[in-house]
Amino acid sequence: MRIAQVAPLYESVPPKLYGGTERVVSYLTEELVRQGQEVTLFASGDSRTSARLVATSPAALRLAGCGDPVARHLCMLDEVFRRAHEFDVIHFHTGYLHFPYGSRLDVPRVTTMHGRMDLPDLAPLLRRFPREPLVSISDAQRSPVPFANWVGTVHHGLPDGRLRFQPEPGRYLAFLGRICREKRPDRAIEVAVRTGLPLKIAAKVDRADRDYFEREIEPMLDHPLVSLVGEIGDDRKAEFLGGALALLFPIDWPEPFGLVMIESMACGTPVIAFARGAVPEVMRNGVSGYVVSTVEGAVEAVRALGRLDRTKVRRYFESRFSVTRMADAYQAIYARLAGGSRGRSAPANSPGAVRERLASDQAVS
Repeated sequence: MRIAQVAPLYESVPPKLYGGTERVVSYLTEELVRQGQEVTLFASGDSRTSARLVATSPAALRLAGCGDPVARHLCMLDEVFRRAHEFDVIHFHTGYLHFPYGSRLDVPRVTTMHGRMDLPDLAPLLRRFPREPLVSISDAQRSPVPFANWVGTVHHGLPDGRLRFQPEPGRYLAFLGRICREKRPDRAIEVAVRTGLPLKIAAKVDRADRDYFEREIEPMLDHPLVSLVGEIGDDRKAEFLGGALALLFPIDWPEPFGLVMIESMACGTPVIAFARGAVPEVMRNGVSGYVVSTVEGAVEAVRALGRLDRTKVRRYFESRFSVTRMADAYQAIYARLAGGSRGRSAPANSPGAVRERLASDQAVS
């Protein structure tokens, strides 16, 4: 099958540092190529891929600096439309910019929505374009807009060997991602202080979050238990996550998936996560870590970490979040769309979905 993968231009594919969407696009692209598919990747020119790369921007926009990212993305989408006849299916990861033109394509297309869906302007947009085939990255992500044309839910997956299992942790807690209000690094700091354990924060600060960081988080970094590592890439992630007692994921927003959770599980490091968005869907409480609702609950979860088996954490990851499973799920969607079907995926509580969850549970028990 001739497949186009259309990535955002904000980060390279894969990203040099932070960047969840572009990292997932890279994993998917490389696995499709490995399985023998003919893949073309539309991405920034500093991307690295075994697929055919089409670059309309010489470098990723965030690190290189760009005054108008929408203009750059429209140029890339125009190139996609010009070459549409070359593909059997086009897979967009760029949000909704292409929606007004998608219906004019003769080629099957699908869009994975990687972000939150509860923003007030999204519902009228999706009602305006009711035929756009969409993939969610969790069932929870769909809940604000259940009427949209969802054709599948595909959980993220990681390549085998990307993050090595580490059976013996160090003596610190980890926070990895982005410093912003919805990620609640302040909660992670409070948990660390109340448990008396060091906290290492590996995170970036976007320009939009600079004021929040300086006013609310930076003063908390003076505590002797707290250290800011800064933004890290894949070359340091295995050591950082694998060496931690646990990853703290104290979010305060409807998280669409939470890639860092499965990255931590891949290292055998349990996750202590707040029950928002996709967290209960991704986690298995008492196996991959603990799902909590309060800071007090997180403190108690840290104290209960000794009850968890890091081998079972890794086994749970392997049973549910491999890149092979992710690629197979997407290929099934491609084939269905190319065959003219626009059937919706089975509900989360359908017999098939329940059987899959039971099989996953048995694999790690």
